[in-house]
Amino acid sequence: MELIDDLELLTALATGDLDVYLRYSQGPEADSAGSLDHEADVPMPGLSVTPLRPEPWWPRRAADWVTRRVFSYAHLAEKRSERRPGLLTGRVVGLGPDHEPLIAGPLPLARPGPKLLTQAAEQYRERFTRGRDSAD
Repeated sequence: MELIDDLELLTALATGDLDVYLRYSQGPEADSAGSLDHEADVPMPGLSVTPLRPEPWWPRRAADWVTRRVFSYAHLAEKRSERRPGLLTGRVVGLGPDHEPLIAGPLPLARPGPKLLTQAAEQYRERFTRGRDSAD
């Protein structure tokens, strides 16, 4: 699968014609088994994903949205080393227990490479205040 190692290229993909999603998993073969709501032990109708397209209300650069999404979910690979980030598209069929989109018919597009992940982490630290929430 193609590696994308540049944040600008990923941003162009995320703002293009396709709805592009980020998913941390063991890969397309493992994903073919579907997603499970582990707390409730209930199968879900699609794969749990993170949308990379900026929301219409987002006033900042599209790259900032993409940076935040990529960086904010990198911890999923740290928890379990067999998980890797993947970029895919598919049809939204519902929302998961954390209000994340669930997609059916996933089509793998590419993988974010290590340089992109490093770039996202650096830009996140420059442009965002980690840990600050609406109560602050």
